[in-house]
Amino acid sequence: ACAPFRRLSLCNKNMEKMGRTSTTKLDLLADVCMAAKYEGESITLNYPKYEADIHHVLCWHEVSDIGDIVRGRDLYRGGGRGRKQLDDSLKKIFGKIYDDVTSTNGKLKTRYGSDAPEFFKLREDWWTENRETVWKALTCEAPNNAQYFRGTCGSDEKNATLASHQCRCKDEEGKSETDQVPTYFDYVPQYLRWFEEWA
Repeated sequence: ACAPFRRLSLCNKNMEKMGRTSTTKLDLLADVCMAAKYEGESITLNYPKYEADIHHVLCWHEVSDIGDIVRGRDLYRGGGRGRKQLDDSLKKIFGKIYDDVTSTNGKLKTRYGSDAPEFFKLREDWWTENRETVWKALTCEAPNNAQYFRGTCGSDEKNATLASHQCRCKDEEGKSETDQVPTYFDYVPQYLRWFEEWA
């Protein structure tokens, strides 16, 4: 699959430098959230000349691509040394997290037993646990009236509503503290998302 142009300039510079200072899962979350925040700012600043819907589409494409990078499934092979450095840094950080969680928990040791050196299961679990926080970082600069382009909020698809506060849904109890990510496109294979984007 051919990467879309927006993927060529994904704001992941601070992610490429991870590993030098990131030693814990909290450092990793902070670095990934900073990359998402910068990407959200980039969308807000660089894409206003396009139709309004492009912002919402870009948001879910960007969070999905960040998820693929974290999970070690990114198809984009550009970026030269920065790409390899990012891969190596993520393996190193997830190796430290792996050592930490498997040394204190027998169930996790069983779950992640043969996960090294790529740590795909651990990376997938980390993303599942933190995707909401990354989405909030990506959309934190979105205007309050920004809404996701499809009805995805709620438990009933017939009555689904738009994520209408900074592209976020209300929480499960209906409170205004919006915490539900309105998309699962980050679980669609990247090449299919890219094909759809090129279409």
